[in-house]
Amino acid sequence: MDVYQIITNRIIELLEAGTIPWRKPWATSNALPKNLISGKEYRGINVFLLGCQQYGSPYWLTYKQAQEKGGFIKQGQKSSMVVFWKLFDKQPQEDTDDKASGKTAMLRYYNLFNLEQCEGIASPPIDTPTYSFTPIEKAEQIVSGYKDRPDISYGGNRASYSPMNDSIRMPHDHRFEKSEEFYSVLFHELGHSTGHQSRLARKEVVERYEFGSEEYGSEVLVAELTASMLTGVAGISNNTIELAASYINGWLSLIKKDRKLIVTAAAQAQKAADYILGNTHTGEEPA
Repeated sequence: MDVYQIITNRIIELLEAGTIPWRKPWATSNALPKNLISGKEYRGINVFLLGCQQYGSPYWLTYKQAQEKGGFIKQGQKSSMVVFWKLFDKQPQEDTDDKASGKTAMLRYYNLFNLEQCEGIASPPIDTPTYSFTPIEKAEQIVSGYKDRPDISYGGNRASYSPMNDSIRMPHDHRFEKSEEFYSVLFHELGHSTGHQSRLARKEVVERYEFGSEEYGSEVLVAELTASMLTGVAGISNNTIELAASYINGWLSLIKKDRKLIVTAAAQAQKAADYILGNTHTGEEPA
């Protein structure tokens, strides 16, 4: 694959992993991604490629730079790609009309590791806003009552659910300005997790669908509607409704295209919320 396709695929992977631009109610470092050694900030598409990763540190370095700093990359860590333009002397083409000389630019890439993926290297101070987090008892009861919930780990710069590992990744709670927003995001990821093969086995989770497709959009709606239902049960829906609306707004085109989509997603969300809450129903649902 050429570099352009690699970039495109990487962006799609980030989007499919739940990194959506309009959904990030947690505080992040004010610093742009930068190289630990040179101190230079990355620019252009590299800001997105690195900034949307799960890591909280803005510092990046190559494998060789890590070794030169006396550290090493943790076992099993995967690198992240950045791109740059490299200038070459343009050679006149003898068999064409192109006789011009000068410089030509070609797109190249190389791989980096975040400082959090390394050991033995001290981190410079990082200015990330933190807030006072107050647990909400009813919301905590919902999370703890989810009997076969997936593993939940905290840290980094991304909220996501991985069907492959059946695990949820969340930023630390003190990164959220409002406690209600923390639970709204967590409930969204818990909503996704109910679609795992071992639970409700929603095809949108079990199978891989292309970002932007109706199936993908349906699963996003299921997760967000599940979160909205759970925040209602927790008594915090009034503080999270704008967050949910801004998220769902990104999928309005799909909703308008298929009038059944929101109805189907709502039905699936009800099943997901019931599963998390441990509610069981028999017989037909009321019309």
